[in-house]
Amino acid sequence: MAGTKRTVDLLVEAFDLSQRRKFVLKNAAGQPVVDLYFRPITRADRKKAQSLAGTEEALDISTQMLCQMAELQDGSKAFASADAPKLQRQLPESVLNELELFLFGLGEAEDLEEVKND
Repeated sequence: MAGTKRTVDLLVEAFDLSQRRKFVLKNAAGQPVVDLYFRPITRADRKKAQSLAGTEEALDISTQMLCQMAELQDGSKAFASADAPKLQRQLPESVLNELELFLFGLGEAEDLEEVKND
């Protein structure tokens, strides 16, 4: 049994957390504004965002998660935690929703096709 891997190790090895998905944020005219990249979300990421948000409010947590997870092409953070209130106040909700849905892997089918063509 010395060569048998533990279940936890098999699971962790099966998923690559370094893979990033690209989201092209476009303005109202359809012109690209910025490319954002997202790694898979872990439970630890979710707990950290909830702690930083300081609330159980789902909208605040999801925006904090966006600030925590969004990266630029070079891997640097696209936002600071302190950017969450400004994003909520000064971006149209539809834009924030679009970003957060992509972050959480919802409604991606057409986005994935677009990324494949880039």
